[in-house]
Amino acid sequence: MDSSIDLSLAYADSGVGEVLDQLDCELIGLRPVKTRIREIAALLLVDRARKDLDLASTMPSLHMSFTGRPGTGKTTVAIRISQILHRLGYLRKGHVVTVTRDDLVGQYVGHTAPKTREMIKRAQGGVLFIDEAYYLYKPGNERDYGAEAIEILLQDMESRRGDFVVIFAGYKDKMDAFYQSNPGLSSRVAHHIDFPDYSNRELLAIAQLFLVQQNYYFGDEAEGIFEDYIERRRQLPFFANARSIRNALDRTRLRQANRLFARMGEPLSRDELMTIEPADILASRVFQGEVEGRHPTQPLMESSE
Repeated sequence: MDSSIDLSLAYADSGVGEVLDQLDCELIGLRPVKTRIREIAALLLVDRARKDLDLASTMPSLHMSFTGRPGTGKTTVAIRISQILHRLGYLRKGHVVTVTRDDLVGQYVGHTAPKTREMIKRAQGGVLFIDEAYYLYKPGNERDYGAEAIEILLQDMESRRGDFVVIFAGYKDKMDAFYQSNPGLSSRVAHHIDFPDYSNRELLAIAQLFLVQQNYYFGDEAEGIFEDYIERRRQLPFFANARSIRNALDRTRLRQANRLFARMGEPLSRDELMTIEPADILASRVFQGEVEGRHPTQPLMESSE
């Protein structure tokens, strides 16, 4: 008698659907990214079903590359990926350890190996998320130890592929050069996922989501002015998608608080405490062509990061 498995039941029992729903709620847009994550989840669910029916199965390569500009949701997706892998039994813990070059590369001979291995040890059973991974490779510098960290990662990504997953992240052009520098590295990364910039409409939806979460809302005409803010801000250096929007709203709330504080002695209604007015947005230096958070005397140059 043929054995069979109901994938819908397996999907429901795994709890993966809950994680994917969380991803949809947390992140606006990013349809290509979400589609790829669902495809990976489907692959792993089918792979587990094959094992249950004693069909030939090999451990799928799960190391990944996330490319895109800051504020496009890479860290959030890494967290959800780790949870999916944990619920499907591919990771024991499902946590995420976020590191940069400084956490992996030492300053002198014999310093890099223990640092790198310590971070790998912390990531066991979960995901090692390496942000701005291209900084591990610095060609032309004989006294740099980034190449040693890469070699250790390569060895453990292959020999301990069932113990942890590595996600390399960074700007796309720099990550492409990083992979070209080491063909062995590229061959071990099975899933390359590009995170696109958000559109103006998506950024406005993100702003509205942030406001709802904090019990604020745009007053009359304020929404249209914030749309203008978004268009102006993304033309300036250091734009970081959702991160820039969150920072903008933090400063907007600060200006709203100062405006209300100036009315000391007057009673304030619930709506007044929740409303973002046009003046709270128009006071931004962005409307003068400047990046808030930077001193006006500093040149507007592109960041190297």
